[in-house]
Amino acid sequence: MNSPTTHFVTSRRMGIYEPMHQISMWGDFEINGCQKTSATMIAEVDPKLDSQSEDTSHETQGQLYKFDQEKSKHSDKKLRRLAQNREAARKSRLRKKAHVQQLEASRLKLIQLEQELERARHQGLYLGGGGLDTSPIEYSGSVNSGIAVFEMAYGQWVEKHKRQISDLRTALTSHMLDNDLRILVEGSMNHYGDLFRMKATAAKADVFYLMSGIWKTSAERFFLWIGGFRPSELLKVLVPQLDLILTEEQVFDIYNLKQSCQQAEDALSQGMEKLRQILAEAVASGQLGEGSYIPQMTMEKLEALVRFVNQADHLRQETLQQMYRILRTRQAAQGLLALGEYIQRLRDLSSLWSNHQPDPS
Repeated sequence: MNSPTTHFVTSRRMGIYEPMHQISMWGDFEINGCQKTSATMIAEVDPKLDSQSEDTSHETQGQLYKFDQEKSKHSDKKLRRLAQNREAARKSRLRKKAHVQQLEASRLKLIQLEQELERARHQGLYLGGGGLDTSPIEYSGSVNSGIAVFEMAYGQWVEKHKRQISDLRTALTSHMLDNDLRILVEGSMNHYGDLFRMKATAAKADVFYLMSGIWKTSAERFFLWIGGFRPSELLKVLVPQLDLILTEEQVFDIYNLKQSCQQAEDALSQGMEKLRQILAEAVASGQLGEGSYIPQMTMEKLEALVRFVNQADHLRQETLQQMYRILRTRQAAQGLLALGEYIQRLRDLSSLWSNHQPDPS
């Protein structure tokens, strides 16, 4: 088979001189008495014209090949972009579907809670323990609906937190891409933000309940500090898990963050201790009033107690966010996994102790 170049030259030759089979049929001919011109003489002119034709052919083909390459690259980019858009749309639909399902489940649980609250009002019982202690607690013959809602919401928060821990563990072992891993990390950070907002509402409903830690397991209550964990303790848990993959700059930033946390904790602890003494003196001297009457000064102290809880939660949230800014995406995922596993081990420790049956002998 003739190459593309050969075919082009042949076409060119035919376009200029007439096809070769016609020349052979005409034979030699004369024009105005000139010497006859044969096909051999025409053939002698061909090499120069052929060379020019081949050069033009190669140049044209090179331009066409380059154009085809650019067109192919543009097409590949367009296909990749379309595939990425389809995948993003698919994930968005899945998240929306999950969110709708979660809202529907919450609506059904809220209906169930309202029914339980109605039954509890008739029984004069208080729903305590955040779902962790099923025995009801006597509480002034009425039910604090704000705390009951918090307990239900916190139970849902714990279940979702367990799923997030599992998702982070799977993502890290499967070497998920950073962009997809970042979605899980940000989801986990937002989940802690939901907890702090829930606690702020619960503190307004009953600040003593929130600070007592009844909604937590016994092992978690052992480490309780103003209604939650100490931020500096959080750093003590995370840093050993990340020590081998931290840069010098990250180590320095985390050290400064730890120092700031401890200073803020000391200030809050001192303020809490003074407030506790003032409240204790008010109770001892009978300054709380009688019946439903509470003196204005006492109300101000109780509101100050709520502010202390909110400030402690703000410090916890700021510590998490600062760690997230210091760490890279994969490091942040490992840190959140370490924190989640630590909290889960505390819950497991409580279960082990409560199920422990000492040997009578």
